Amino acid sequence: MSDSVTLNQIRNFEGKYPRQLWYLFLVEMWERFCFYGMRGVLTIFMADKILGLSLSDKEANLKYGAIQAFVYAFTFIGGIFADKILGFKKSLLFGGMVMITGNIIIALSPQNFFFLGITLSIIGTGFFKPNISSMVGELYNENDARRDAGFGLFYSGINIGALLGGAVCVYLGTSPDFGWSYAFLSAAIVMIIGLLTFLLTKKSLGPIGDSPLLNITPAKRNLKEIAVYAGSLISIPLIFIMIKNTDYTDYFMYTIGPLAILYFLYETFKEKEVSARKKLLAAFVFILFSIIFWAFFEQSGGSLALFAKDNLHPDLLFFNINPNIINNTSNSLFVILFSPLFGLLWLAMIKRKIEPNTVIKFGIGFLFLAAAFYVFYYTRFFADSEGKTSLNIFTIAYLIITFGELCLSPIGLSIMTKLSPKRLSGMMMGMWFLASAYGQYAAGLLGAGMSSPDENATMMVKLQGYTDGYRQLAVYALVAGIILIVISPLIRKMMQEVK
Repeated sequence: MSDSVTLNQIRNFEGKYPRQLWYLFLVEMWERFCFYGMRGVLTIFMADKILGLSLSDKEANLKYGAIQAFVYAFTFIGGIFADKILGFKKSLLFGGMVMITGNIIIALSPQNFFFLGITLSIIGTGFFKPNISSMVGELYNENDARRDAGFGLFYSGINIGALLGGAVCVYLGTSPDFGWSYAFLSAAIVMIIGLLTFLLTKKSLGPIGDSPLLNITPAKRNLKEIAVYAGSLISIPLIFIMIKNTDYTDYFMYTIGPLAILYFLYETFKEKEVSARKKLLAAFVFILFSIIFWAFFEQSGGSLALFAKDNLHPDLLFFNINPNIINNTSNSLFVILFSPLFGLLWLAMIKRKIEPNTVIKFGIGFLFLAAAFYVFYYTRFFADSEGKTSLNIFTIAYLIITFGELCLSPIGLSIMTKLSPKRLSGMMMGMWFLASAYGQYAAGLLGAGMSSPDENATMMVKLQGYTDGYRQLAVYALVAGIILIVISPLIRKMMQEVK
């Protein structure tokens, strides 16, 4: 049932941010600590020949892509269930509890229980991730100009959590004093903190996130909710099998994508207003291009993690540091540092009436992405005879890739809520994350393609293989950015009054 706080009271706030945004900021920060901490250690744990799963670099890349793909694919499913049955609040609570359980199971024995625990983490994240973003959008009236600023703050929470999780989990997992169990246990602990934060503050959200089935009898509503929970748990063996054997992942990804598109088209053409249909189709264009962006960007958890492990010196400026900590945290640190500056830049351009529109910003994001991967390629020219190269140049590439992300990702979440009718907000947020699933899946395939087929290959051979791959990605990103900029007038017309 709804609490005493009304929607109007929440939305008629003074200042830049509603107080509820700060609560959701904290919840998301701890969940992202868990998620990005896990993401940062997945590939290096699976490739660890002593205390990990002893997989080849190619197999570790493929399994990384499969795991991440399932995580984001389940956000689409979780978004639909939240829209139709659970509501955002119950979906988030269920997802959080399942994530905690999965991390604790892995921590008990990483080598023996990894795939079971990661299966639970996949299901839990699917119910958690899209719905908290949707609740942020619900804090604002439809035409509230402060919405983008709210999502910008929310995005900062994501990156603070990612920075902390990336550093802590990699440090614990690779440290001889701790080990992989501590890395996964730390992810569980912070997720518990996040869930408790939500439980203590959820009353302030009033009707936001309540079940959409409050108009039916409690018995019928409970039956449908139990069916969702049971169905999710029944899917555990299926996901477990598909992760262990990535051939099955291919079949899953070939199936869920077309089904999701058909469902999207069904809901789109069910809309009576032509303007609403055009907006949804414009959102779909953003979704398609985001697949390409994330396929390249998410090399950070796959091929770039292995590149950092094997091919980088541990010297950054005057410091000696684990290159994988840099690989897993530099992007988040740069987002935190430069996000406010990008915000000021956009405001200054607005005053001069020269701010690029959303589509152009997406295109610019791809141009930065292309430049970043060219710098990753350029690290080969700083390599020594053993195939180890400069961590400083590697970090510069992450600075550039962050500029690309700041042109695309923060406004991506916001534009989905702007272009979606309220009844489809969960589905569209799920579609945005499903696009990330395909990006993650493609990232695994691309990373596997760059890996040397010979596990005994020298570091120099591995360096050449990865950097050749990064040069190709730079070219593809450049082409995608140019295409987006060229078609931007058409997409802007479809978006109508949305900016």
